[in-house]
Amino acid sequence: MKIIVVGTGFVGLCHAAVCSEYGHEVYAYDIDAVRINAYQTGNASEIERFINEPGLASVIAENLNRYLFFTTTVSDIIEGTDAIFLCLPTPPKPDGSSDLSFYFTAVEYLAELLAKRVDQRRVVIINKSTVPIGTARALENVLLKHNVPNVGIASNPEFLPEGDAVEKSRRPDRVVVGADTEADFRIIRRIYSQFVNHVRIRYIETTPETAEAIKYVANTLLLTYVSFWNGVGARLGETFPNIRIEDLKRGVTADARISTWGSYVGIGAGGSCFGKDVQSLIYQLQSRDQDAQILQAVYDINEYQKVYLLDRAEREAGFSFANKTIAVLGLAFKQRTNDMRDSSALKVVEGLLGRGVKAIRAYDPMSMHEATKFFDPNKNPLFSKISYEPSVKSALQGTDALVIATDWEEFRGLSRTIEQHTAHPYLIIDGRRMVPDYGELVSQGYRYLAVGSPLLGQVP
Repeated sequence: MKIIVVGTGFVGLCHAAVCSEYGHEVYAYDIDAVRINAYQTGNASEIERFINEPGLASVIAENLNRYLFFTTTVSDIIEGTDAIFLCLPTPPKPDGSSDLSFYFTAVEYLAELLAKRVDQRRVVIINKSTVPIGTARALENVLLKHNVPNVGIASNPEFLPEGDAVEKSRRPDRVVVGADTEADFRIIRRIYSQFVNHVRIRYIETTPETAEAIKYVANTLLLTYVSFWNGVGARLGETFPNIRIEDLKRGVTADARISTWGSYVGIGAGGSCFGKDVQSLIYQLQSRDQDAQILQAVYDINEYQKVYLLDRAEREAGFSFANKTIAVLGLAFKQRTNDMRDSSALKVVEGLLGRGVKAIRAYDPMSMHEATKFFDPNKNPLFSKISYEPSVKSALQGTDALVIATDWEEFRGLSRTIEQHTAHPYLIIDGRRMVPDYGELVSQGYRYLAVGSPLLGQVP
């Protein structure tokens, strides 16, 4: 099949690369020439400046200029195309609705090209990004306006967890396809032929609206799990004595009807999807006079969770952040990625600066370069208080407290390192419960504050 992928961010680049592995002729198109030039090198260091996903650079290098091609022009490759995947940003507007301007701009442009093509074989335009329910219909109207012949619109939402996107593209839990005609289903079945009738992968064909809704319900349900454990499980462990949060989780999730996913507690879920998608679904329901209280509560709990440990440090530990130097370990929204979009660390850093810290010494194994884009001193002079350290040890030097914001395995069990590179009095704020042997530190005079536990150690 000849496939064009429009947009080469996280979703588009992963999809284009893995489709090329299966022998499709894939053209990854983007208007960002700097990004496209980097991908065309096939060099991991260049690719990972933009998307740092395990295994992705090697897939690109193996298929580059054989089955996978990068381009900044689409007009000269439109002939003979079977499918066009739209992998474009849908950022939230201030009211929570999705900004579809990238989508409509792209489809207007594609419609003009498709209307003039010589080869009028059936082509299907497929939404891969998360888009509001009814987007396929709206884009269909654009094609009708341009009198584009023999074209269909479909929805095929992605379900890719960052840090494991390549493997999940190769072996997804499910493939959801929403279309209106058998002709469009046939094209998409050929693209995903390895998944159709698979014994372990669910291949689901439905309407475009249902496919769009599946993605929203899936993401908001996952965030609901996270918010439930943070808003109920963690609060129980912080409030009542002698509750062991790990035993609580094991006991509750022993019931096969209850998901183990999301049963961890921490300083909130981040990334490009959860917050944006729940806000969008709230807007979609409320704009049609439907109640969305449960979704609003899920969103509010998750947002407060990102900064509440700072409040607890002031309230329970009597710790004043004013004029203190704080170590922050972890900037990405989760381990195995350099993605900082909606990361809890963003709120942590902003919360620390708002509380008047003297300096922040930050370290993350992957996200240091990315962090300079989010914390640009030219946009906010307070960001000049942040230094980016080459290691955990360097980040701890000369600090008064530590915040662990991301669940990198490198940060697990840091007791000895903390002992060697910090001085009393010292406060450990563990947003990911990464220091299991905290008892030793507390016995030596450290104070330990973690999600799901009361403050441990003496308040001065």
